[in-house]
Amino acid sequence: MQFGIFSVGDIAPDPLTGYTYSEAERIDNIIRIAQRADEVGLDVFALGEHHNPPFVPSSPTTLLGHIAALTKRIILSTSVTLMTTNDPVKIAEDYAMLQHVAKGRLDLMVGRGNTVPVYPWFGKDIRQGVALALENYNLLHRLWREDVVDWEGKFRTSLQGFTSTPRPLDDVPPFVWHGSIRTPEIAEQAAYYGNGFFANHILAPNFAFKPLVDLYRRRFEHYGHGTADQAIVGLGGMSFIARRSQDAVEAFRPYFEHYPIFRGSRLEDHMTATPITVGSPQEVIDKVLTFRDGFGDYQRQLFALDGLALPVETALEQIELLGSEVVPVLRKEFDSLRAPGVPEAPTHASLVTAKYGDAAPRQPRPNPNRGDNLSGVSPYQDSDPSVRAQFPVIV
Repeated sequence: MQFGIFSVGDIAPDPLTGYTYSEAERIDNIIRIAQRADEVGLDVFALGEHHNPPFVPSSPTTLLGHIAALTKRIILSTSVTLMTTNDPVKIAEDYAMLQHVAKGRLDLMVGRGNTVPVYPWFGKDIRQGVALALENYNLLHRLWREDVVDWEGKFRTSLQGFTSTPRPLDDVPPFVWHGSIRTPEIAEQAAYYGNGFFANHILAPNFAFKPLVDLYRRRFEHYGHGTADQAIVGLGGMSFIARRSQDAVEAFRPYFEHYPIFRGSRLEDHMTATPITVGSPQEVIDKVLTFRDGFGDYQRQLFALDGLALPVETALEQIELLGSEVVPVLRKEFDSLRAPGVPEAPTHASLVTAKYGDAAPRQPRPNPNRGDNLSGVSPYQDSDPSVRAQFPVIV
């Protein structure tokens, strides 16, 4: 079972002091938070992608690449990579490069996001959001698994004799989670490929996303990747921890109730009706264990705990409590409850072993170019010579 944190990189005025972090300060704070998560032994740090204020992570690969250089063992991920408005070719290249830089400590979560104007900003039609997400991932899947790709679709120009570089580390693509809270087509696509499915179990009523997770599990089994219980599921959640529950509620209340999307709400109502976990370490442990009761065995639990204008020192304290008081107990509880045959979340090491066994992984070595900066249909010394591609013709 993997435990970690995810950040959306939001900025808001502190309701107690009125102070608002600058973008530079927020970026530095995200880096500090990721480093602390690594230091306390958490498994995953995930970062969102946004292209509008008050969010700063417009380039997750840049920030995660820097964090990779400052951390030792933590898996780096995205809490969303926009599969709708990004070019899948650029995603393939950027995240393969990041996978190399991070020495395999990388996976990513693809999704549609939740910002409507981002579609026209990037020249896309929101009415085609689901179709864009599906087609773009279908192409990404191929780009990471085929040396030479010919492709034609609806939403981007065709590809002729295209090779995405660099190839994934060890020729093993990063593991992909498909994130969704409302779209059965995305759950279906995740199941079709045997990828992970991530439900951000954070704002809606308790277990509101269970039907979507159940659909993914059934279809995962239908496509022959394993039993429904063996499907790869992740959940998000929001938490705030203090050694005494009343201190947690008192400290978190102003940040929660003054944040725009929660304004007018009572924290206690959300604590009762939604997955938000606020309280002592034991109360947080007990609440998270109810997630397993509702969703079954799952592989990844991420917590949002640095948003809502919380001061960075408070967020760092949260990470300390999560890593020292909460996660060690949750690991033991989840391990003791896990049904036989339920797999762990895939990692680069496990995926390499699954592909190669004891054999050495592939290390693609490029052929020289032909004088036109292209290497034809055999871009690598071990490329399949039977592959044929239709290159563009200049007329």
